[in-house]
Amino acid sequence: MEIDKKVMITSAELAQLWAQYMNDSGSVCVLTFFLEKVEDPEIKPIIEFALQLSKKHIEKLTFFFNEEDYPVPYGFKLEEDVDLSAPKLYSDSYVLQFIHQMAKIGLTNYSASVTSAVRSDITDYYIECVSETMQLYKVSKDLLLEKGLYVRSPHLPMEKVEFVNKQAFLFDIIGDKRPLIVAEAGNLYANVQRNILGVATLIGFSQVAQDKEVIQFLLRGIDIGKKHIKLFGKKLEECNLSVPATISAEVTTSTSYTFSDKLIMFFTAGLIGLSIGYYGTGVAQSPRMDLGVMYNRLSLEIQLYSEDGANIMINNKWMEQPPMAVDRGELGTEKT
Repeated sequence: MEIDKKVMITSAELAQLWAQYMNDSGSVCVLTFFLEKVEDPEIKPIIEFALQLSKKHIEKLTFFFNEEDYPVPYGFKLEEDVDLSAPKLYSDSYVLQFIHQMAKIGLTNYSASVTSAVRSDITDYYIECVSETMQLYKVSKDLLLEKGLYVRSPHLPMEKVEFVNKQAFLFDIIGDKRPLIVAEAGNLYANVQRNILGVATLIGFSQVAQDKEVIQFLLRGIDIGKKHIKLFGKKLEECNLSVPATISAEVTTSTSYTFSDKLIMFFTAGLIGLSIGYYGTGVAQSPRMDLGVMYNRLSLEIQLYSEDGANIMINNKWMEQPPMAVDRGELGTEKT
């Protein structure tokens, strides 16, 4: 029987490996800067652990690409995309929350990578990534709890078991709405939290970006994020549920060059893509029709925003092209 690791890599496996290389090369730049500026001795080891994981991933991913004779993505470089001598841009508590959220996202992405992997060596690699990221998630969560920074989702008491007995459970678009179910409340709350972190991130980026078009794009993203926070928060407040506080004050006043505009736009594009995915989850888990309508409308808004960001990246040659299928038609025309 043919040795498993000699089997050609599939398109699904390649897609995950390529995307992870891009993400981890960017993370190395950002985490190295955070590590250079951290002051809290309790947060420093968590940044070191997150950075160690990203560097380890880059080494393994490079091995996979070389083994398959695929070009290693260019990605991001410390010497090109970050100035380690720049002043501190975000507080240590912001960095801790950032790492915790990235660990959450990593768990989702690595789980998807496991299910798309066929080769045993790639499957084993992503299972290891899941295990390591679970550890990062736990230590970051525990420290947030210890420091009183962890924001819990609302508590909804349940008095008795009930069954839905009217269509208004789904379709009460006009007039009084039924109370939120736990999945709806949880998604709204989580989307508020993610937008709060996103707004703070873009505020910092907008202060240190160099290109005027990029700055305007980031300022527009801040406005969109604030609007979404307000809309989600309103749905929670209608049921007398708490709304998380903003963390914009965790951004310093630095305006010095810190990250390249290319890296800034890459991370911003990633945040937009995550929002679209999480809003899709909100639609799927929200039987209340008005919530689905809201999520779809906001998804369209950020999809249009995403397109404008992609155009900026393309015009500046900042968007690295993922592996593509061969254009057979083009190969044919080359002979004519």
